[in-house]
Amino acid sequence: MSSRVGRLPIDVPKGVEVRIADNVAVVKGPKGELNQPFPNVVAVKVEEQQIKVTGIDGAANAEAIAGTIRAILQNHVKGVSEGFVKKLTLVGVGYRSQLAKSKDGRPMLNLTLGLSHPVTYVAPVGINLASATFTEIEVTGIDRQLVGQAAADIRGICGGLRKPEPYKGKGIRYADEKIILKETKKK
Repeated sequence: MSSRVGRLPIDVPKGVEVRIADNVAVVKGPKGELNQPFPNVVAVKVEEQQIKVTGIDGAANAEAIAGTIRAILQNHVKGVSEGFVKKLTLVGVGYRSQLAKSKDGRPMLNLTLGLSHPVTYVAPVGINLASATFTEIEVTGIDRQLVGQAAADIRGICGGLRKPEPYKGKGIRYADEKIILKETKKK
């Protein structure tokens, strides 16, 4: 029994090319190219600008794996055509970010977070960083997992020391994150 979402075909927009060879799906579009290997218990077919993913009957967990591969391929198709964005906000007195380039040309953030020393974060390959103001950071890329992981790494920098705290709301937070502030202790 498969899920309803797992059975749905993935529409491939114009400008995106999908090739299947040797249990690897290659998705190529205007923003880049992503590869996704898949196990033998899953069949992936490209027909009429649609990708269809099915589990092979009789294999253990084939439908679950097929649903996962389908979701990953859908994210790859969206990533190479549109891209993904995560926005972070720095909240706190003196909290600032400044963009720079590392020695190997990757984007780098110099963060001032109220510590005695500045903190640097070098983005992984495939991730771009942008900053409209000193307190806003925009993480962009074509791989959804990599964009989310980079944003989580920035948010959890210093061992999670600068995650949003519940009394003043200071810290590094996602732009759409809601922080419920606690009432302070009264004498």
